[in-house]
Amino acid sequence: MWRTLRRHRGSMTVAVVLCGLHQLFEALVPVAIGAIVANAIAPGDRTEMVIWLAALALLFVALTYSWRLGARLVVAAMEGEGHKLRVEVTDTLLRPRGVRTDMRSGELLSVATSDADRTTWILDLVARAVASAVAVIATAVILFVIDVPLGLGVLVGTVALLAALHFAAPVIAHRTSEQQARIGTASAVATDLVTGLRPLRGIGGEAAAGERFRAVSADALTATLSAAKVRSLFAGVSTTSSALLAVAIAGWAGWLALSGRIGLAEVITVVGLAQFLIEPLTTLARVPAVVAASRGSADRVARVLDSSPLLDPGRDDVSHHDQGPVLELADLRYRTLDGLDFAVARGEFVGIVAYRPEDADAVFALLSSQVPADDYTGSFTVGSVLARDLPIELARTLILAEPHDNFLFAGTLGSNITAGRGPTASIDLERALEASAARDVVDLHPAGLDHPVGDDGTTLSGGQRQRIALARALVADPPVLVLHDPTTAVDSVTELNIAEGLLELRHGTDPRTTIVLTSSPALLAAADRVIVIDDGRVVATETHHRLAEIDAVYQTVVVR
Repeated sequence: MWRTLRRHRGSMTVAVVLCGLHQLFEALVPVAIGAIVANAIAPGDRTEMVIWLAALALLFVALTYSWRLGARLVVAAMEGEGHKLRVEVTDTLLRPRGVRTDMRSGELLSVATSDADRTTWILDLVARAVASAVAVIATAVILFVIDVPLGLGVLVGTVALLAALHFAAPVIAHRTSEQQARIGTASAVATDLVTGLRPLRGIGGEAAAGERFRAVSADALTATLSAAKVRSLFAGVSTTSSALLAVAIAGWAGWLALSGRIGLAEVITVVGLAQFLIEPLTTLARVPAVVAASRGSADRVARVLDSSPLLDPGRDDVSHHDQGPVLELADLRYRTLDGLDFAVARGEFVGIVAYRPEDADAVFALLSSQVPADDYTGSFTVGSVLARDLPIELARTLILAEPHDNFLFAGTLGSNITAGRGPTASIDLERALEASAARDVVDLHPAGLDHPVGDDGTTLSGGQRQRIALARALVADPPVLVLHDPTTAVDSVTELNIAEGLLELRHGTDPRTTIVLTSSPALLAAADRVIVIDDGRVVATETHHRLAEIDAVYQTVVVR
């Protein structure tokens, strides 16, 4: 919040001055009206009437433009800061080394949008609070001139009112933070639900997922209503207290008039100031509630911006020439992996069969550079360098890992396959389409590569999404390509074509390294060898055909 204020200190200084002038001019309006009564209406002087009306008109022009210009600067600062915070949060979440955070994607989306905007409330609050303070001080000074006890009463009453209401700030902050956390959880569940809607329908899990969302949504509603009750109660008490203080001032002025201590013009001025004072007093009284809401959001934004990177930066002295696209895992322990050992040579086509899915997930996470070095033990080298010493940008240049739950972006088939590479891609687009069997998907639509694709490829079938994602990976042409179950949604004939296409495209005259975690017989038959993992260890390394002959478990899992 302090950084937000510092970043806009120049424009906010001007804005605060203008807003303060607006409130000062507002406070002078009752004074001007009282002066008109005393100097023009009471004596019946028309010349004085014209002069004072012109002065009143100028006063209104000044207060109107000071407010318009000041408010414009405040809004510009809020919108600019909101944009900066959204960009900063997004940049943090998208940095290549990842982010250590316990927030899920839906919560992070809430932080990057609503929390970023709510943090900027502090800018508006400062301008309003300073302007309201100017209004109270100006009112007190004017009342001091009219009657010293009356002005003193305004200052003491204002300070007492704000001090009493300040004790409610911790309660409001707690309820607001809890509300924002519950809403973030509901957003995360909603995001998961929408993303996984297709598979949920496939297994008939819509009802259970819907019930889960209703539960977290009801929880968020309860927290929201609880926070709203506290804020509404606070607003009611603050408004009532401000109004009662204004009424007390007006009543005091009436008593002074009846006792002959002030005249009619002074009474009119005091009553006008009492009515005017309600708004700035209410604004000052609501400062704790607004600060609590803004601070809760600022805290969530700060948690994201201050989060540490997930992966180590690597060594600066490591270069591409120091690496060969060779992978080696030695005595590696991570998740369910328990002393995993295997090596992959340059240009080799290796299939990996994990009898337990969690083992395959752990191997893929390691090979895709998603695992911090502190989370595993053992040795994982890329070429001659430990993976932990490899800069993440270089690691992802050497190794491309295409996950099973591949993601397609809203756009076209062509934009998803080329992924912005354009004509500079080293692999010809047509060859990648043929090798991935994605040519059938492109030819199925009249627009071809220009066929529109919905967010996450929802306009395509599961098999079509897999083939487009595989074509994208082949166009990238990395030295090492890691695929995780790339053909589970295609038929056996297409699967065989993909296996032959991979072999021809990546293991022809200029062989690349390909690793496929799969139980597909077609892909495993195309591999140079197959590594079998069970209980976190390598239990066999042979060709597919040899394993199909001698390993009964392999026959059950793969050959079926």
